Amino acid sequence: MTAVDPAADPEPAADHRMAAAASVKNSILGDFLPITIVAGLLGLIPLKFMDSRSMMTVLISGMLFAAYGIAFNIIFGSTGQLFLCVGALAGIGGFSSAIMADRLSVPWVLSILLAGIIASLVGGLLSWIAVTRSLDTIFIGIVTLAFSLSFENFVLGKGDLTGGEDGLRVAASKGSIMREQVKPYYVFLALVVVYLIFYRLLQRSHIGWAFKALKDDEVAAELAGVDVTKYRVYAGLIGSGMLGIAGAMFAHQGRGFIGSTTYAFGAVDVRVLVMLAFGGIGSLLGPILGAIVFTVLDELLDSQAQLREVFYGIVTVFLFLAFRRGAIPSLSSLLKKKPSSRSR
Repeated sequence: MTAVDPAADPEPAADHRMAAAASVKNSILGDFLPITIVAGLLGLIPLKFMDSRSMMTVLISGMLFAAYGIAFNIIFGSTGQLFLCVGALAGIGGFSSAIMADRLSVPWVLSILLAGIIASLVGGLLSWIAVTRSLDTIFIGIVTLAFSLSFENFVLGKGDLTGGEDGLRVAASKGSIMREQVKPYYVFLALVVVYLIFYRLLQRSHIGWAFKALKDDEVAAELAGVDVTKYRVYAGLIGSGMLGIAGAMFAHQGRGFIGSTTYAFGAVDVRVLVMLAFGGIGSLLGPILGAIVFTVLDELLDSQAQLREVFYGIVTVFLFLAFRRGAIPSLSSLLKKKPSSRSR
């Protein structure tokens, strides 16, 4: 009688495959369920304010800055490149799209995509310069801040192209859903959800693992074979392209007007940095939490413009000195802590 080899029993192998499949399913569910929940909750907000144009404008601004925050999170939160030109890159997208759509008769939807590509190339170039010159975080911030200020001067100086101090009217999207009261909110919400999904997919890819290695220890990552230049430039290209698309979409929204202050450093970069620092740099939902909290605070301090700037300054110093990890990472760590065992 032939003996049965236990090792040949297919049941353990089948059980192992089922366990692996369940693990992958749980991992995917855990990664994308928070995005689904957040999208559902944010989708309900306009139901209370849809009759108020002013409040819908505030809500749309909140979604815009959430999109800015996610894009900046890829550049800074993933690879430590302190791009202080978020507004400039968004402005490149906004003005490029407006000029292409109005003066070159490019369909306004296509102009948004093309503007994103232009912003992506500029951001990638800034990353390449920073890496090849071996600039650290502080010097990257200085270089990109100089670029941001130069962009503001360019917008003011080239009045024939950008409208200068009078600003630029965008007529191409007139009559579209972007000029309505409620629908633009859902357009920007869809953009935020797409950005969140893309960010999560990026984290799960080999590019995301390289980003994590760079963020944890750049020297060790380089010794392990990670091409620092390539992956930092990737972050610059991707994040800047996302900023350009968001900025271009904003140019076609509402009144269809953009000016020298629309994408200014003080109006965009400071807010995005504070929002991300509060929510949690490098976290998935940090930009969302930061955008929600500071959109509400902005509305409460709307009549106190100078006080709002002082408040932002105080919050920025406090966050970087005493609360560096941000709200979501700190809360996550608190929930993961196990209660200490009682001594007998």
